[in-house]
Amino acid sequence: MHDAISRTTDGKFRQAIEIGPHSIGSDEPKDAGGDDSAPAPHELLEAALAACTSMTVKMYAERKGWPLRSVEVRVHIDKSPEGNVLRRTIRLHGALDEEQRVRLLDIAGKCPVHKTLASNRIESSAEVAP
Repeated sequence: MHDAISRTTDGKFRQAIEIGPHSIGSDEPKDAGGDDSAPAPHELLEAALAACTSMTVKMYAERKGWPLRSVEVRVHIDKSPEGNVLRRTIRLHGALDEEQRVRLLDIAGKCPVHKTLASNRIESSAEVAP
């Protein structure tokens, strides 16, 4: 797995992000003082959980030979002073029975990003560059 590197760039909050050979951007929406030129950091977090969930569910169903045609995952962060809630809705396309649907929902909770978010600890250090 590659490290993510974010650097300030043009615009008030715009970031250039490199992840191995891949490049993406991030910004804040206009109502937060940004230019809304790219997804906001929380949107990237939502996207990471959505993509990982979809991949994990699809991979499991394929291994089982279940008739899952596709997966659509929507994630929204509800922010509150008491703590944030990531609301995830998983839409399963295919002729699945109730037992398969329940099992795939359970498997969704085992995706690596879900596990990371549920049990993370962040340690930070700062370096001063000339």
